[in-house]
Amino acid sequence: YLQLPADLTKMHLTDNPHPQVTHVPSSQSGCSIASDSGSSSLSDIYQATESEMGDVDLTGLPEAPVDSEDEEEEEDEDIDRTSDPLLGRDVVRECLEKEPADKTDDDIEQLLEFMHQLPAFANMTMSVRRELCSVMIFEVVEQAGAIILEDGQELDSWYVILNGTVEITYPDGKSESLCMGNSFGITPSLDKQYMNGVVRTKVDDCQFVCIAQQDYWRILNHVEKNTHKVEEEGEIVMVKEHRELDRSGTRKGHIVIKATPERLIMHLIEEHSIVDPTYIEDFLLTYRTFLTSPLEVGNKLLEWFTVDSLRDKVTRVVLLWVNNHFNDFEGDPAMTRFLEEFEKNLEDTKMKGHLRLLNIACAAKAKWRQITLQKPSRDSPLFFSLLGGSDKGFGIFVETVEIGSKAAEAGLKRGDQV
Repeated sequence: YLQLPADLTKMHLTDNPHPQVTHVPSSQSGCSIASDSGSSSLSDIYQATESEMGDVDLTGLPEAPVDSEDEEEEEDEDIDRTSDPLLGRDVVRECLEKEPADKTDDDIEQLLEFMHQLPAFANMTMSVRRELCSVMIFEVVEQAGAIILEDGQELDSWYVILNGTVEITYPDGKSESLCMGNSFGITPSLDKQYMNGVVRTKVDDCQFVCIAQQDYWRILNHVEKNTHKVEEEGEIVMVKEHRELDRSGTRKGHIVIKATPERLIMHLIEEHSIVDPTYIEDFLLTYRTFLTSPLEVGNKLLEWFTVDSLRDKVTRVVLLWVNNHFNDFEGDPAMTRFLEEFEKNLEDTKMKGHLRLLNIACAAKAKWRQITLQKPSRDSPLFFSLLGGSDKGFGIFVETVEIGSKAAEAGLKRGDQV
């Protein structure tokens, strides 16, 4: 917990790291970030077709006056006021200045929202952060050059820097600078500990939160009771944290906080806790950070589709994937082939309702593009076949594309509507 980043010079921390994202309280297990193709539930797929596939006739509608420049300026001022980082900092400071016994649940939520940005709290579970926020004490050192800890002084607290910079000068003459988000002080133990070096402020108005040794040890050592570890062949493959979403005790369960990539993929088709209802959406949003290829997920889903009891769950995952992150398929030939194979599996198993949902999602999310295909002569083959037309009663679609052909290289794909 006390490991410090080697280089913080490139890190920029603000009170509002994602001002464009609507704040969702941490008590709600939801995801507040969407992909560029939009994130939505399965029920939204039906509605998407009405607005995205059909042309809207606006002829004959009366013209309405647009907003005046004054109104626009007022709206801009409102936005500026709500997104002011200083306002957020003032709220956090008010919460910090309260005594631990006087902090309300809202105060702790405000502190959680701020503290989760800091490296010192990065490797801690949500329950640990919440408990630390409930006992932390705010301190300010106004003068630069003030000594906070002497060499050999007995330690009684864990410190996290909220503002300013401190310098630790070690007995051997070496020095180290710590800035916002870094921590120093005791380790989670009740043993007597002593400072190695001198800690002094480098700038005016250095701000810290301090957590007493007894509280720090108690909170970090009791974290085991809130976690459940899943082991396979003697190795821990998944760690879950117990959470309660309200004080009534009715909405509680385990949420996945850490696992191997294989185990995270497997959890897609397992039962999800009431406190972790958006696991699939969160996985599809973040898998790029720990998997080299989406086919690792796709191949597993095709394998599980052959199991009758897993078929509906696999189909739900694929439909959410297509609807929320269609770029994963549209820009990757291998993933396009995966989608074609999955579509064939739906046809073979007579899952017509799910097949229609898949077609609707693909049609709603697909983008216009222009493809140029050059033929050496008029008699040369096209390497693709078409389906539909006025005599069939529906549009013209590409039915097949020969793999490795000029048509495939140009980007033509099965399912394209001409």
